[in-house]
Amino acid sequence: MMELIDVTKVYQQGRRTVHAVRGVSLRVETGEFVSIMGPSGSGKSTLMHLLGALDTPTTGRALFAGEDLRAMSDRRRSFIRRTRIGFVFQFFNLLPTLTAAENVALPLLLGGESRRVARRRAEASLERVGLSHRGDHFPEELSGGEMQRVAVARALVTEPEAILCDEPTGNLDSANARVILELLRRLPEAGRRSVVMVTHAPEAAAVGDRIIHISDGLITAEEVPAPTATQQAVAV
Repeated sequence: MMELIDVTKVYQQGRRTVHAVRGVSLRVETGEFVSIMGPSGSGKSTLMHLLGALDTPTTGRALFAGEDLRAMSDRRRSFIRRTRIGFVFQFFNLLPTLTAAENVALPLLLGGESRRVARRRAEASLERVGLSHRGDHFPEELSGGEMQRVAVARALVTEPEAILCDEPTGNLDSANARVILELLRRLPEAGRRSVVMVTHAPEAAAVGDRIIHISDGLITAEEVPAPTATQQAVAV
């Protein structure tokens, strides 16, 4: 599904050279939930950006469904990000002047979908995250947990093959974090959709099928976590 092969990423910050990723290889299978865990500055968000076509490697290969992202045109990468990958970020990234439904519909409208169809699909996506009754509310009228659920609905509205989450519970209290983790845990679909979640929180990482530990731009360990209460609740 998504694969990095001996990837490096080097940034230049003034006179300083930053080696954000140092020869990493990682494969995420279709239908798998992979957590990437590490401290701030470890390179975990850079890995997510490489997997999700938000950035390209300095050396090595980044593949999405077998296609080399670095070999693509900017237009092709943009198309893949818009139609085949959904993103969920720590700070929601909702437009304050749009309602919840309008925020969710935005990726479809940008892709040329009609307003009528985009609205219908946005409402269905909001219902999927339990917020069908909040579609006409603006972000400032929603709680933090509700805003993150709107962000998840927006990520799902194009029915993508992958959902990439960067610290999705980092701005939430523990109760709302559990709701979001349970929701994310339900998203992988065998043979169809993968989820990658970047986090520094062990309790969040533990909901994944695998945990990849990264430090100083290198994968230092990989583990299969014991089943959590969240996984058991989803399985019921």
